Amino acid sequence: MRSYECVYILRPELDDEKAGEVAEKFKSLVENHGGEVTKLEKWGKRRLAYEIAHVREGIYMIMQFNAAPEVAQELDRVLKITEEVLRHIIVRQAA
Repeated sequence: MRSYECVYILRPELDDEKAGEVAEKFKSLVENHGGEVTKLEKWGKRRLAYEIAHVREGIYMIMQFNAAPEVAQELDRVLKITEEVLRHIIVRQAA
């Protein structure tokens, strides 16, 4: 299993409960595919460096997890089709 870090930005109009549900969805996706989430942290609402889809703020979330490469690919696919996510990036951490 490899170590990954995922940062994603959620739409700013989501309340804390809905943002938590979305984060739990991604966490359970990793765990259901045999991965292990080591850290899930909400950075909060921050101003974006540039406007994305006419939005100037976003809710930043960070998740660190250990999983097979196929799990990271599946998470990437789901992040792309989730409407609440403005941007995301998954990076493999150095060993």
